[in-house]
Amino acid sequence: MKIDEIIREAIKEDVGPGDYSSLSSIPITAVDKAKLIVKEEGIIAGIDIAEKVFHQVDATINFHKLIEDGTAVKYGDVAFKVEGSAISLLTAERLALNFMQRMSGIATYTNYMVGLLKGTTTKILDTRKTTPLLRELEKYAVKAGGGYNHRFGLYDMVMIKDNHIDFAGGISQAITSCNDYLKTNKLNLKIEIEVRNMEELSQVLAVGNVDGIMLDNFTPDELKTALKTINGRFETEASGGITEETIRAYAETGVDYISVGALTHHINSLDMSLISDK
Repeated sequence: MKIDEIIREAIKEDVGPGDYSSLSSIPITAVDKAKLIVKEEGIIAGIDIAEKVFHQVDATINFHKLIEDGTAVKYGDVAFKVEGSAISLLTAERLALNFMQRMSGIATYTNYMVGLLKGTTTKILDTRKTTPLLRELEKYAVKAGGGYNHRFGLYDMVMIKDNHIDFAGGISQAITSCNDYLKTNKLNLKIEIEVRNMEELSQVLAVGNVDGIMLDNFTPDELKTALKTINGRFETEASGGITEETIRAYAETGVDYISVGALTHHINSLDMSLISDK
């Protein structure tokens, strides 16, 4: 679902047949101004989404962006100002805030995790653990926070995980089948395979024909051994149970990527408010 469609459906869900609170209390001709105030430190994200919300509600609203997405903000910063129909401003207010608060929470946490890896070459990846239909927005927020997007969905990369291996009958069968399928269907997609231990890694290295290896639930010491065995032949990704306390140790092994599902599914929204600008 594209962003404009997401916003259109969100407006329909929230407004329904009409914003009766605003329509019943404010003159239809009333014009007003408002500003978005940040109420805690973090990384801002979703300003362009908020602009789309206001303009879908009312194309005549004047939107003045004062901060770019990905900017570090503090209490009292003003992200944008809006001017136009008072009813339209109030109708769009909560939806714009809902998007921005969650996206900024994701960007802020991502930026924090990226900061824990400062001085290493490892990059932070998101996962498919996103809110259904909001993946594009949440992955945008990860990038605003300095992280990197993994595959967007099931269609843009082959990710052979443990269940695929088990259902296919083994590592060799899974890799061979995937390569045959891509060739037959003329699909130019990268293949990454998950391994759970050194024995599975040895099997993957014997077969080859993949682009990357996900090392799942390895300890940092086990990861060091695995990376030495791989010896730069494939891109490497560490995943599984990696926390704020342990992520630095994983990055110091030299692994290319660390995937963190919590970037998008375990988030505190960033506090902000839309207030009158008189």
